[in-house]
Amino acid sequence: MKSLGIDHGNARIGIAISDPTGTLARPYQVINHTSRNADAVVVAEIARAENCQVIVVGLPLDADGSVGPRARSVNRFIEELHTLTNLPVIAWDESYSTQDAIRASIARGERKKKRRTDLDDQAAAIILQNFLDNNSQKDCEEVSL
Repeated sequence: MKSLGIDHGNARIGIAISDPTGTLARPYQVINHTSRNADAVVVAEIARAENCQVIVVGLPLDADGSVGPRARSVNRFIEELHTLTNLPVIAWDESYSTQDAIRASIARGERKKKRRTDLDDQAAAIILQNFLDNNSQKDCEEVSL
């Protein structure tokens, strides 16, 4: 099952996509934030164009696991996506995804300047891969019911 992953930030939105089997996530693109509706329209269109069956949105929970201001903002984005697509939209804990993307960038030997600009889609890929690793295709089908 092909999936789309989202790392929703204040300025940019990272997008990742899985292979058709739903096994491997890869960075796809970064879009600049304009408005909740415009961003959701772009994401829904990408999901449609890429024949995705599920959208996974990273939810930035607070350190204690509670829903803070950033998570509430992302939840509003998720609600907007629900109005634009019939696909299941799943909120997934994105804890430490950006830090994991930074560590991966360092391990690849990338310069600090590159690490500052190219993390959003990589963080989305980490969120999506975490989701894929923790959910079988059967689990995803059950979620969408």
